[in-house]
Amino acid sequence: MSALSDFAWKRHLAWVRVLLTAIAAIVAGLAAGRLTPVVALLAVYLITSAAGAIRGAGQRGLLGMLALFADTVYFLIVLYFGGDRMEWLAAAFFLYLLSEALIFAGPVEVMVIAAASAIFCAVLPDREMRALESMVLVAGVLACGFAFYARRQSALTEELVGKLRAALKAAEKAREEESQRIASDFHDGPLQSFISLQMRLEILRKLLERDTEAGMQDLKQLQALAQAQIRDLRTFLHSMRPVDIDGGNLVVTLRRTAESFQKESGIPVAFASTSTPVGLPAEVTTEVLQMLREALHNVQKHAAATRVAVSLEKTDRGLEISVDDNGHGFNFAGTYSLEELELLRLGPASLKRRARGLNADMQLESRPGRGAGIKFRIPLQ
Repeated sequence: MSALSDFAWKRHLAWVRVLLTAIAAIVAGLAAGRLTPVVALLAVYLITSAAGAIRGAGQRGLLGMLALFADTVYFLIVLYFGGDRMEWLAAAFFLYLLSEALIFAGPVEVMVIAAASAIFCAVLPDREMRALESMVLVAGVLACGFAFYARRQSALTEELVGKLRAALKAAEKAREEESQRIASDFHDGPLQSFISLQMRLEILRKLLERDTEAGMQDLKQLQALAQAQIRDLRTFLHSMRPVDIDGGNLVVTLRRTAESFQKESGIPVAFASTSTPVGLPAEVTTEVLQMLREALHNVQKHAAATRVAVSLEKTDRGLEISVDDNGHGFNFAGTYSLEELELLRLGPASLKRRARGLNADMQLESRPGRGAGIKFRIPLQ
């Protein structure tokens, strides 16, 4: 319940208490024809209720429990001393009492009020007032059921809010990590290439001043370098595009990603896949596609490979995706698991992070001078 609606309920119920108390005081005074202890007690309670309504006193915490206890005592007094003239008023005040407990207290308080009121009605000497017992029992049972239901819904709401906050926090963390990865890739890729191109142009300018023929040869090399940088930049921009899952079919989308990489990079890609339906959740599928994109992008940027093999296989242990190339390999040799890579601080950091996020196994094999291979095993749950 929001603070604004909570405040509105407090004010409305406070003035309902004042109205019921005023009616009880007037009816009791007219019936007695004089100032009796009961009339005096009702008058004092009326003044207290009016002061609380004007002041807007809080209803929660210890003061709220004391106010609820005082209202219960007042209801029992009305029941005992009211007689048949107070029967309708006692019923109205009992409903008010249950509403107050439902809004500002919990299931235990509602049960206590309902049980105490029902017992008191059962032992009243006045038979007409004892007729309230059925109403008290039915209303009390309904109020108790609603109180427990409201408590359960409140707990579920709090749990959902907690999950939402955790999801927002995870999304913010993923956004920051992705921004850092993009900045790092841009710095290591296109930015360095353009810096190199600028330096070569300066060298070319000086060379043309001394030797035009040598300068023209260098210009041809620069043209080839610029073309290579354009291909790298296109690949980089392609890796930034939103993942488009082709009809929810992971195999089709992976094959299309491999074909697009081959077209843009000029590196032949052999793609082999399982014929068994994969059935991954949408968010896992998106992450798998990003992993393949990054692995292929790393091959183009660092490996200087002339061919790449991508395979997708579904086994009892999970979904296995591997990317192998015949490039330079890493500056270390051997096969390492994700834990070993973390311990030795080896391998691509972004792919390791994505593997941890999917609770997947990762294996990296480096063959310096002969290529490298990376394999992910994603659990199917």
